[in-house]
Amino acid sequence: MPGRCPRTPPGPALRAAGTALLVPGYTGSKEDFIAMLQPLADAGYRAVAVDGRGQYETEGPDDEQAYEQGELARDVLAQARAVAESGPVHLLGHSLGGQIARAAVLLDATPFATLTLVSSGPAEVSPAQQQKIKLLGDALRVMDMGRVWDAMRALDPPEDADDARSDREDLRRRWLLHRPAQLLATGRQLTVEPDRVDELRALRPALPVHVVSGVRDDTWPVPLLDAMAERLGAHRTRVDGAEHSPNTDRPVETARAVGAFWDGVQSRD
Repeated sequence: MPGRCPRTPPGPALRAAGTALLVPGYTGSKEDFIAMLQPLADAGYRAVAVDGRGQYETEGPDDEQAYEQGELARDVLAQARAVAESGPVHLLGHSLGGQIARAAVLLDATPFATLTLVSSGPAEVSPAQQQKIKLLGDALRVMDMGRVWDAMRALDPPEDADDARSDREDLRRRWLLHRPAQLLATGRQLTVEPDRVDELRALRPALPVHVVSGVRDDTWPVPLLDAMAERLGAHRTRVDGAEHSPNTDRPVETARAVGAFWDGVQSRD
């Protein structure tokens, strides 16, 4: 399924370096990568960030089965084929997007030069996050998206109330255009995802893997991500000053780390 995406313009140098395909996480959208686009372009990469099926500006049905992980993984493969003319495709997924990206390469790794998992763990999310997802799912089944948004904001810690009004309105607009069926289906995936690390390791060394996180993470504890990287024999980066979303917490530093990883892989080829 095609999706709307911000991208950097594909000049000659960018085509030579390759394309980064960026897949957002649960409740996220392509805008979660906006601050990384220019740094990646400066590093010589064409960057394409996408909304997944049913996320923000990409259409999606009201049938939860349409958002099964295999369906979403096949969307990623279609997107990779669409951008592959610009050179090697470096697949990057944040959180839920990392698990969808992992499913995509396990279906067919041939379109991809590398896989980067950003704050995306080996299996299901932590028990505390499972409880939050259950509460959100229960609310989505009885309330419209606007009322759910208001309820979530009422639970925010006081310091979050200082967010700029324009930023808060932008997040609200994105939230309202998500399909509830997408949130219900992908939330359930996050709570039951099996450990597929051994399957992914079987693709090594043909598919280099990079595990990126902040220095704190309540969704998958950082030591768990360290252990996953070790099991995979993957490159590992912790981004100082970042938590679950290094792409928004420290976008320049995150772009620098993933660009250096891609450069290193291409220099070995």
